[in-house]
Amino acid sequence: QVQLVESGGGYVQAGGSLRLSCAPSGRTFSSYAIGWFRQAPGKEREFVAFINWSGPSTYYADSVKGRFTISRDNAKNTVYLQMNSLKSDDTAVYYCAAHRTWSPTPLTRASDFDSWGQGTQVTVSS
Repeated sequence: QVQLVESGGGYVQAGGSLRLSCAPSGRTFSSYAIGWFRQAPGKEREFVAFINWSGPSTYYADSVKGRFTISRDNAKNTVYLQMNSLKSDDTAVYYCAAHRTWSPTPLTRASDFDSWGQGTQVTVSS
């Protein structure tokens, strides 16, 4: 397992933007697959976005497609989730998760991931 550190959450008005960051503590992301999930109060944790660290392929939940972008910065060893056109329905705790190997297909289940961050709150006011 790897310790993941998230940052970037906060409070924003509907239509605004936020960028979340996720970095591993004490190691690099090389060969990992990384996902973002979110959990709203009273709801199950749901998949948001996926990326392989070693490859350009990305995958998104339908609810965020066209508004959110997952990306990586090799030099900073960091994965980002750029969130634009935010809606009140996007309000949740957002979690970064890591799977220790590259995956040929998108990983969308929480059980697919070995390590989790502590979560960062995103609140969108309507």
